[in-house]
Amino acid sequence: MGERRQARILALQALYYADVDKGDPKEILELFCEHLAGSITETVNPLFFQLVTGVSESLEQLDALLNKYATNWRVSRMSVVDRNVLRMAIYEFLNCQDIPTTVSINEAVDIGKRFGTRATGPFVNGVLDRIRLAEQITSI
Repeated sequence: MGERRQARILALQALYYADVDKGDPKEILELFCEHLAGSITETVNPLFFQLVTGVSESLEQLDALLNKYATNWRVSRMSVVDRNVLRMAIYEFLNCQDIPTTVSINEAVDIGKRFGTRATGPFVNGVLDRIRLAEQITSI
């Protein structure tokens, strides 16, 4: 498994935990890292921390985009996996210019399929593509 894929999967797990626990994101991140210290290597570490802290700090902006473009869905009604996979990809769109949007979408779809339901892949793909087109987000 590639280092970026591993970082995204770990970030999804940390964000899932934070979403369900509803506690202080910094404390949750510390506890998560403490329990998975062996999985978070030096090469995985930068993207993992960027995604977890970036998504946590940008929830309002990310959820506003989700509410705007997820037709007939509200963030609160989405599954925890779906909304956090979407949040990570949108964060990458907006803040990780070194990652092409097509890569962010493909990674989100693949990770969503792995941890979500059968409907997660098409749902994630549709919402992210709608955001990419409407917000005129371009790849590098």
